[in-house]
Amino acid sequence: MTLRLFRYLAKEVLVSTAGVTLILLLVTLGSRFSSYLSRITEGKMTFEFLFIILGYHIPSFIQMVLPLAFFLSLLLAFGRLYIENEMSVLFSSGISKMKLAGYTLGIAMIVATISGSINFWIAPYSEYKAEEASQEQSQLSSFDLLIPGRFEGSGQKTIYAESFTHDEGWINQVFLSDIVHKQSGNTLVQTLAAYVEQISVPAENNQRYLVFKDGTRYEGKPGTANYRVTQFDTYAVQIENSSTGVIDKPHTKSLTELIKSSKILDQAELQWRISLVIIIPVLAIIGLSLSQVNPRQGRFFKMLPAILIMIFYIAMLIWGRTGIEKGRIPTYLGLWWIHGVFTIIATVLFMQYNQVFARRRKASTSQLKQS
Repeated sequence: MTLRLFRYLAKEVLVSTAGVTLILLLVTLGSRFSSYLSRITEGKMTFEFLFIILGYHIPSFIQMVLPLAFFLSLLLAFGRLYIENEMSVLFSSGISKMKLAGYTLGIAMIVATISGSINFWIAPYSEYKAEEASQEQSQLSSFDLLIPGRFEGSGQKTIYAESFTHDEGWINQVFLSDIVHKQSGNTLVQTLAAYVEQISVPAENNQRYLVFKDGTRYEGKPGTANYRVTQFDTYAVQIENSSTGVIDKPHTKSLTELIKSSKILDQAELQWRISLVIIIPVLAIIGLSLSQVNPRQGRFFKMLPAILIMIFYIAMLIWGRTGIEKGRIPTYLGLWWIHGVFTIIATVLFMQYNQVFARRRKASTSQLKQS
């Protein structure tokens, strides 16, 4: 009976959690997808990189939405059990609210284990790979990001290419306009070429060059007739390589690195990861306590105050993390006091749910009457 009941409750909550997590994940991916598409249209990243970076960010998205999804699923699942009088049947069968709380915490531990696996190992590794991919993307030149038939660029630099010959690696009918800053003033340089290719020179530490073929170069100051026109068969331009630094951001570090580190940012990241696990059992007790509704009230009667408590909890954690990073909150105090406050709130709500206060008032009233 006990194991069967736990499986039934776990199935109700976990299936709903998976569904809500998927919905929230799709919403998050949709917002990120639109922002990345704008960067693609601006020529700042390739279309292939879009799916790579989104894939690497999925674990980080899940670690954020999983506690929310579990809390909402718990409210919905237990609220349905109350509306359909299944909870009344359970209580009449000898299942106490304390035992129900034990089942709820058991389900919360399953979700917390999944969350911990993502927070402590999977998400940091994915974020590290995302940073690696971003550095590789930053090494691409403007010509790597060109879309044939469109003018690309912003500010002082504009590039146009008519078409690509992928088999030979040529870019056909290229126009390049740029402003070069010199001591005598800004000089407009425009280059027209029939073909352009990129080459890498191993002898120069794989330095890359753009090689223009069969073209004309115009150099001069706008608004004057002082122009120099150069026709060329071959003209090479060095591509500046972006520097790739060491990936040392806190969200990319492993759990071991964060524990050994004494940096404030790393300590804030460590406490944040732990908090995303601690919040799950605390929210489980809050959700259980606020899921009890009268069938005539509807299952959504207590969802608003429950959601407000959850939002306030998460907002306090975000505020606390920012306070640690800026040195306003000492690391030894950290986010632990916030969990302590909401653990007290969860305890009070559960005692009210379990009618502890009502029984004490009733016992006090009985003693007064007897005396």
